[in-house]
Amino acid sequence: MTRSTEITSLLALFLVATVCAPILHAQEPSVQTQTAPPPFKIILRQERSQIDGSKDPKARVKTTLDLAETHLANAENQTSLHDYDAAAAEAGKYWALVEDVFAFLKTIGRDNNKTRDLYKRVELALRAQGPRLNAMRRSTPAEYSVWIKEIEEFARKGRTEALNSFYGHTVVRDPSEQKGVSKPVQKNSINPEWKNL
Repeated sequence: MTRSTEITSLLALFLVATVCAPILHAQEPSVQTQTAPPPFKIILRQERSQIDGSKDPKARVKTTLDLAETHLANAENQTSLHDYDAAAAEAGKYWALVEDVFAFLKTIGRDNNKTRDLYKRVELALRAQGPRLNAMRRSTPAEYSVWIKEIEEFARKGRTEALNSFYGHTVVRDPSEQKGVSKPVQKNSINPEWKNL
């Protein structure tokens, strides 16, 4: 081979490499961020005995909400220190306690005022904690914020459930909305006296 054919073949090879390199680079799989493992929803043995040792439903709900508040404050503190694993662990304990209070409230009949008062107490607590969960989620990296968002959604649904407890069987329905009752059909006809005009 002559020198000019070597240079030409090297230039052709270089040209092919520069044209094909972006295409090959585009085919590489993109790296997706992995989510952190879900936080463990656990209630510590000491907390469980403290909750079960409550003398009445009002004391039990208050104790559970106080413990949940403590874990939420700890999660906020760990988030501000950028210790996201510890914050997720505290958030999991908070989540477990909120689930526990709703499970307990479902065992009590909804038809009395005392139960509605307990639901109202839970709703007020969750309303105050909602913005705090939102702020914590915004300052948490994406792999952890997925779970904080799920806890936030769970608390929002819990608030809805607590508010719905006030609208049990006492809603009065309009008789025309009942099944089987049809509304009279109104005809759009012109008054017969006006036809002659």
